[in-house]
Amino acid sequence: MNSTSSGNDTQCHSQVLHPFIPTLLTIIFVFGFILNTASLWIFWFHIKKWSSGMVLQFNLALTDAIITLAAPMMITYFFLGNHWPFGNFLCQLNVFFLSTHLYGSIYFLALISIHRYLAIVHHHKKSNFKRKSFIINICLAAWLILFFQGFVFFFSLRTTVVDNTIKCLNIHQGDMVHLFFYWNMLYLFPSFLLPFTISLTCYVRLGGFVSKMTSNSLRGQVMRTRSLQIITVSLVIFVICFVPIHISRTLGVIVKYFSIGCNLLHKVETAYYISWVFTAANCCLDPLLYIFSTEIFYQSFTQIPSYIRWAK
Repeated sequence: MNSTSSGNDTQCHSQVLHPFIPTLLTIIFVFGFILNTASLWIFWFHIKKWSSGMVLQFNLALTDAIITLAAPMMITYFFLGNHWPFGNFLCQLNVFFLSTHLYGSIYFLALISIHRYLAIVHHHKKSNFKRKSFIINICLAAWLILFFQGFVFFFSLRTTVVDNTIKCLNIHQGDMVHLFFYWNMLYLFPSFLLPFTISLTCYVRLGGFVSKMTSNSLRGQVMRTRSLQIITVSLVIFVICFVPIHISRTLGVIVKYFSIGCNLLHKVETAYYISWVFTAANCCLDPLLYIFSTEIFYQSFTQIPSYIRWAK
């Protein structure tokens, strides 16, 4: 297979990306990198005893760290007007990282919702989700699924010359239209709609449970407040960070596959790139889950400025 093949689309031309989008992505990725570096540092050096919930949160932080590997190439690609100068293999590797980050975040957020629901609503019942060894095995299985989901791109994805520029994972790659359509439809239900439905169901039931709690103890009030905070942040992450990109991507592959029209395709394409800004924002929002979940993480996080002053 040639590293770059010609696939010019004679019907629709590629959109010129506004520089505001990669600029905003740069700011978000830098801010997210700082927050997640601090989060991983706290998990690794400040929390000695991990619960099953802590294991899930750490794995979520790892998926956010993966986007750091893809961000520089992705931002450069956008700044160059969707021109990919890094070659075919790095295109495949970059998409592998993006896929692992996106669906890893979705999977572990869904697992966190299940764990939180069982730990609070069914705290008297025995469940494998409360055992750390079981959670570790679940996490390993999730990483294995993520690996195979992303690994297929090394065999199927390739760069394409379109409008005298090299494209990587671009809707205007005419020779990739069928791959993009079937890949999106194949992953849409099991990798997004199912985890989102599970999370929504767990958090709606959890929200109904904690809202009816009448506890005069400080511990009960704290648990109620934290649970509502976690529910709010988790659902905001799903709705803002993951729903737009799946809607715009699905619309994009449908419009392109059935050749519905260039004007509509260009609008959907613009929405798709804007949705990447919202997707990247989950790197900044996920640390809020760790802060609201455990007191020790919150205390360690608030002490970071003092650690920095001490290091100086």
